[in-house]
Amino acid sequence: LNPDQAAAFAALVARREAGEPLAYLLGTAWFADLEFKVTPDVLIPRPETELLVGLAVERAQRHAVPRIVDLGTGSGIVPILLAKRCPRGEVTAVDISPAALAVAQENAVRHGVSVRFLSGSWYEPLCDECFDLIVSNPPYVAEGDSHLMRDGLPFEPQGALSDGVQGGDGTDCLRTIVAGAAAHLSPGGWLLMEHGYDQASKVRAMLDRAGFSQVASWRDEAGIERVSGGRLVGSAVV
Repeated sequence: LNPDQAAAFAALVARREAGEPLAYLLGTAWFADLEFKVTPDVLIPRPETELLVGLAVERAQRHAVPRIVDLGTGSGIVPILLAKRCPRGEVTAVDISPAALAVAQENAVRHGVSVRFLSGSWYEPLCDECFDLIVSNPPYVAEGDSHLMRDGLPFEPQGALSDGVQGGDGTDCLRTIVAGAAAHLSPGGWLLMEHGYDQASKVRAMLDRAGFSQVASWRDEAGIERVSGGRLVGSAVV
């Protein structure tokens, strides 16, 4: 190595020794066999989220031209995978962070898919639009949870990890998404959400109270109930 290369390598080693995740040092991470740009403005993709994508694809493919929206898109992995696997779909992605949206837009270009990106909080930029499928991997770690201080999480955007509610249980964003879903789902449309390892029963209860049918939770490869969802009553789509 020349002196500049050696110095750059030493700086990367020092950052890694301090606990910064390797994905941020490299600037990319792999998800579902695709490489995505990541920066400290977005969460690093986790394999558990492939469950959310798979369940969404199953439901989207029941429609000739599925209309799909991903709330809190981050790096854009979910809508980009959905756009690739459902090429006839009309895919929208929403995030409150302009920096995250910039990363997601770069990833969409990288993978050659068409995704509409909107800036705003949850349903805010959607006006009165309705969709066949709403998906989300929102912040769900409770504020103050000890996990936020381990495994590189202090380097990831805290607003994408926790809802920030002091003394809460991490479900505030999940509740907001459930509460607004009926106004933005076509009859028979599905809502699917990733959540914490111990939140499935709470999320199913939210969906039941909101009038969803076929409410269920699905387990990831570790056997943990990781995604819950339900269908808005009133459609011939099965």
